[in-house]
Amino acid sequence: MDISVCVCRGYDGWQDAVRAEELGFKTAWFEDSQMVTADPIALMAIAATKTSKINLATGVLIPSNRIAPQTANSMATLNALAPGRIIMGIGSGFSGRRAMGLGPVKVNDIRDYIETVQGLLEGEIVEWDFENKRRKIAFLHPDDGVINLKHKVATYVAAQGPRMRQLIADFDADWINILSTPDIAASDMKAMTTTWKEAGKDPKNYGKALLMSGCPLRAGETTSSDIAMRQGGPMAAVFFHNMIEAALYGSFVSDTVDEPEEIAQYRRMYENYKPEDARYLSLHRGHALFVREDETKFITPDLISQASMTAPVEELRERVQELKRIGYDELAVITCPGDDDILERWVEVMEKA
Repeated sequence: MDISVCVCRGYDGWQDAVRAEELGFKTAWFEDSQMVTADPIALMAIAATKTSKINLATGVLIPSNRIAPQTANSMATLNALAPGRIIMGIGSGFSGRRAMGLGPVKVNDIRDYIETVQGLLEGEIVEWDFENKRRKIAFLHPDDGVINLKHKVATYVAAQGPRMRQLIADFDADWINILSTPDIAASDMKAMTTTWKEAGKDPKNYGKALLMSGCPLRAGETTSSDIAMRQGGPMAAVFFHNMIEAALYGSFVSDTVDEPEEIAQYRRMYENYKPEDARYLSLHRGHALFVREDETKFITPDLISQASMTAPVEELRERVQELKRIGYDELAVITCPGDDDILERWVEVMEKA
């Protein structure tokens, strides 16, 4: 099982990639959430010049954030700076879309987007639909040292539903999933494996990354400790963000028949956010980065334990072993600001996992 880091930071996030490489991490995934974090392409470019081994990936890119030819150019340019180390992770969008009051990108639009980007990166002339007209486009200087098309740019697709899983199989792509519970992680793996097999493809040939957050606890620390709130709390808060908007955009966890009282209380707080027609501006502030002061009371030690991998090192080693047994080959750990040793803590987990 490989360990990777997901960079959800400001302009200095490239430093996480540098430190992660020193510690032996496989990939640095850079979040694409333009209203929440710094630009991933800019950070990847800096990281590409400061590292030599670690993979650099969008984690994950949202198609509506930039047109497909520009994304292909960005990937090919980064590939010139870090040959063979660039990955395009792509998905339908969560914080990056919801923070602007928008739902997920449609699956068919993602399909067209990947087809265009992959075709351009393979040096092909592709047909691209833009401004109500379909036209042929291609890189005009693929061999003149402007960009790098010689080294493959891998594609990882974030998928939890059947249509997105089918898209992975159709494009011969790798897979990145979001960890909610071990049982759901196992059922998702079973569904993805079935999709690959039904497409006549061997699941062993594809990457299977799992995005998660949390905090390895050392002696004397518990889920009530400040570090647990800083590292595990933000993803626990995302659970509330998701549930509040589930009726609008769908949910990434199983729906419940009755709304728990904690969600109802959070909703009453949400309904007081201003402006009324853009409550999402307040709701997604701090998304996956920190716990806002007004939502701290909802982020209990029990919720941190349930919604993130926050536990003593030995316990986390057992969880990692279970995820490896299920079939995942990479853990992509979201790290939050405030603790300079968080990457080292995850190394402790992985050393004997």
